[in-house]
Amino acid sequence: MRDAQARLAEAVGLTAAIHLDVVAAQVAPLARPVPATLLGSGKVDEIAILAKAEEPDVIIVNAHLTPVQQRNLERAWNSKVLDRTAVILEIFGERAATREGTLQVELAHLNYQRSRLVRSWTHLERQRGGFGFLGGPGESQIESDRRLIAERIVRIKTELEKVKRTRSLGRQARKKVPFPVVALVGYTNAGKSTLFNRLTESEVLAKDLLFATLDPTMRGVKLPQGTRIILSDTVGFIADLPTELVAAFRATLEEVLAADVIVHVRDAAHDESEAQKADVLKVLEELGVPPDRPMLEVLNKIDLLEPEQREGLLARNGRNGNIAVSALTGEGVPALLAAFEAGVTHGNITLTLKLDAADGGALAFAYRHAQVLDRRDRAGKISLSLRIHPDDLGRFESRFPKKIAIEQGVES
Repeated sequence: MRDAQARLAEAVGLTAAIHLDVVAAQVAPLARPVPATLLGSGKVDEIAILAKAEEPDVIIVNAHLTPVQQRNLERAWNSKVLDRTAVILEIFGERAATREGTLQVELAHLNYQRSRLVRSWTHLERQRGGFGFLGGPGESQIESDRRLIAERIVRIKTELEKVKRTRSLGRQARKKVPFPVVALVGYTNAGKSTLFNRLTESEVLAKDLLFATLDPTMRGVKLPQGTRIILSDTVGFIADLPTELVAAFRATLEEVLAADVIVHVRDAAHDESEAQKADVLKVLEELGVPPDRPMLEVLNKIDLLEPEQREGLLARNGRNGNIAVSALTGEGVPALLAAFEAGVTHGNITLTLKLDAADGGALAFAYRHAQVLDRRDRAGKISLSLRIHPDDLGRFESRFPKKIAIEQGVES
């Protein structure tokens, strides 16, 4: 069970993310939801008095409201009311930077609005007249709005399918390289983008702000032993992530589904770290990530912990699949990179290939289909130490009969 004050603090953070000033915030105990207003009549009246005094532009309820509840609360408080889903959709709408991200947010918003038409329009009884000569009342405003929304949803889904196919082609191209993909996931504001910037020397937007990252970013990284990977930074997860957004962002998060290693970045200094972990795992399950997918847990922001606690975590780095780091200071990053390498090379085969220096085609083949760990040139001969996936062993054996030798067998 999440702490009520922590949930309130998160709601204030969400509100700040859409540039609203909070003039009052409170926890409203809820023994049993009221179908008409969610909150009990006493609390509704209490907030009505506060709203009359403060005259807010909007009142945010950190819960999912039905259309009827939202309408009734707006009438009771004489103010615009947004629920948690609407606020998160608003944040995503502001942050979407790519065409794909914009489409996904619009799709989620339209699905949300379609269920809210009963609340959103004050002119539902009005009839939109036909052409006059046809007679009859024409279609109602709500029917027209539903039809227009449905048509727009179909168009967006068609465009997103094109994006999905492009992404799929991109993944296929990367598999031919072949560079393994490591995907960063985690609760929003866990420090994924700061860690991504530290590892890739990039300048992806990284702020102490909920949902600072929305569109996925990918960069190549060379690990200490020479392994090259593609590191992917993804949108942050959150408790009670709207189902509309989970569905809409499934295409983007397919990068996570296709990743060779999933890295779960946690805010080790957050009071709700364990609850946030449970929320992330729940979303991953909803996305269809197999439970046996290799996952590395990273305890980030250890610079915010007490020295004894920080040193204890660093001393245990690598045990139980956990790595403690500070993306801000760089502590623990070498251990993290080593863990990446172990994760992506697990099961690979190391072999030696001897070639004539003049055989440029064979050399190019080796560099294209394997990771070159070491190269030695001597007297017109080239000796390569290669790391390959077991599935590629047959390809090398047929291409280079009697020229390869397994060095260390299958890596563990």
